[in-house]
Amino acid sequence: MNHDPHPADRPVRREDSAVYETDEPVLYEVRAGIATLTMNRPAFNNAQNSQMTYALDAGFRRAVDDDAVRVIVLRGAGRHFSAGHDIGTPGRDVNKSFERTQLWWDHSDKPGAEFHYAREQEVYLGMCRRWHDAPKPTIAMVQGACVAGGLMLAWVCDLIIASDDAFFQDPVLRMGIPGVEYFAHAHELNPRVAKEFLFLGERMDAARAHQMGMVNRVVARDRLEEETYAIADRIARQPRLGLALTKQVINRVLDLQGLRTTMDLAYGYHHLAHAHGQLVGEGHLGGHDARSMAAANKGVAS
Repeated sequence: MNHDPHPADRPVRREDSAVYETDEPVLYEVRAGIATLTMNRPAFNNAQNSQMTYALDAGFRRAVDDDAVRVIVLRGAGRHFSAGHDIGTPGRDVNKSFERTQLWWDHSDKPGAEFHYAREQEVYLGMCRRWHDAPKPTIAMVQGACVAGGLMLAWVCDLIIASDDAFFQDPVLRMGIPGVEYFAHAHELNPRVAKEFLFLGERMDAARAHQMGMVNRVVARDRLEEETYAIADRIARQPRLGLALTKQVINRVLDLQGLRTTMDLAYGYHHLAHAHGQLVGEGHLGGHDARSMAAANKGVAS
């Protein structure tokens, strides 16, 4: 027996107008047992559209499947690691449908808050959790900006090696949103520092991030690559299963400390904020776009 869809389930038609500047948003290379995933949108400071996140997911899977790979390095081409999620480039592909990697349905024709909730379960929270639990050690090599969604990519990695000019920032409270989807703030930082980090939306320089325990090592910009790969090489010499078991134990300790529960809680609040912005007529980003957020961030930095 066929039934008309519930009013809350009626599909919505949306136009996909994304224009990609590259067919390779992530570059993949393996040398001496180290796989390197390089975010390759330097013209847009490696802003993450879905094209990039699915390419990253494929890269992590490829590295895990390759027995020759012992360690994975994640880096960004150009001046910055990542300026966060793509909220304003020509390649913003929020309305595009992709072959999904999680057990969530396609978001592209879903009405209301379901559109963003389903999409971000897939490309943000779900993928980041998968990458965090990849059995092989991962290292984020961070230079320049590591902002909002960029934090998520660094935080999923086991180690963070930062250049002395790197900075970390989550300014999305300006949009009325309580932090990015992979909400690790209160675990990466002391809770009081996490509140400061979010309330003010200011840049945290690499030195303070190291002091807080969020970053493992800070090195001069011109030595970042050398130092990162030297550490990766040392890790690659360790036994594969021993590394995987060690990582698994520590990740499960993080879950026992509440990391996963915190993210589940924060994700619901995150989407309440998206829906609230839409209800009051400011859109799901609280009246902001890429240009206004960039201008505000520069104001905070000055």
